[in-house]
Amino acid sequence: MTPAQQSLKAAEICALAPIVPVLVIEDVSRAEGLARALVAGGLPALEVTLRTPAALEAIQIMADVEGGVVGAGTLLTPADVKAAKKAGARFGVSPGATDSLLKACEDEGLPLLPGAVTATEVMGLLEKGYTVQKFFPAETSGGAAAIRALGGPIPQVRFCPTGGISMKNVGDYLKLKNILCCGGSWVAPADAVMSGDWARIEALAREAAALPRA
Repeated sequence: MTPAQQSLKAAEICALAPIVPVLVIEDVSRAEGLARALVAGGLPALEVTLRTPAALEAIQIMADVEGGVVGAGTLLTPADVKAAKKAGARFGVSPGATDSLLKACEDEGLPLLPGAVTATEVMGLLEKGYTVQKFFPAETSGGAAAIRALGGPIPQVRFCPTGGISMKNVGDYLKLKNILCCGGSWVAPADAVMSGDWARIEALAREAAALPRA
């Protein structure tokens, strides 16, 4: 899968909803219920971060939830890419981008949202063919104003920003033409996940799914 093909697929996934939930799953027994609640609330694209021992098994379980499109976040190495693809991930997200990681995703046919935050990083990925990128960490790197500024000289690239985004500031991002969607963890609060409060999570998902985009 070429970088251009990856970006095309990534754009399709980003178009599914204005928010991609960023999920840190500690207890695999919560994976199915969490996925069902988020999908029912209108957020089908789910990013499961590879930050816990339960992550890969959670991806495997969530991949079977009807209507969901499960991806793996925090991809750092080629081994992460292979494990995520084997578990059933349909897309990947990385905080940054290295040549070995990009090649692994291309070889495995895993659509990737590669991370970038500076103009040089964005240009480097664009030069390789990646027109859809993750902007991370968003809030500490200038936020919506920085992404708007990048859109001037580099209008070819569209972003999915993550990091510090909440219902309080997400509107600032989604109104920008060079933003496809945003990643956020607020739709799946840790206490609600631990207690299995799927009704609360579904309600938060519905609120997020209704957010307007440019």
